[in-house]
Amino acid sequence: MNREAPEAPEAPEAREAPAAPASAPLRFDTKIAVLLREDLETWQRLNVTAFLVSGLGTQAAEVIGDPYEDADGVPYLPMFRQPVLVFEGAKETLTTAHARVLARALPRAVFTSDLFATGNDRDNRAAVRAVGTGGLDLVGLAVYGPRNAVDKVLKGARMHP
Repeated sequence: MNREAPEAPEAPEAREAPAAPASAPLRFDTKIAVLLREDLETWQRLNVTAFLVSGLGTQAAEVIGDPYEDADGVPYLPMFRQPVLVFEGAKETLTTAHARVLARALPRAVFTSDLFATGNDRDNRAAVRAVGTGGLDLVGLAVYGPRNAVDKVLKGARMHP
């Protein structure tokens, strides 16, 4: 009698995970975070955050989602596909986070106190270029990368209130 062996069950790792319900929150493997110096005024916090995150999409295209459109068909620009988490910390926290982000070679943007006195992109870039890495008076830092790496960069910072 020629009996065929029963088919072995699939290994658990080979099975496709069940699809999450559409209402389930999305979890991202990456993180976008901004770290602000705690002594900034409100208008400075908003300004610095806007400037910092504007650079991430130019170097990490995967952070940008699809364009928007309302029910009347009016198009809107695409935005980040995931939340931007905002943290704050002391000047020393920024200095430490900056060293960590450089060591991990993660995509980053910086905002120094000198940029509050400039009025255009050319002067902004010149102000940063005029100071060595260790001498930058950082007031803000944006970082993008794997969640665990970004968490390590931001260790010691607290969520912005």
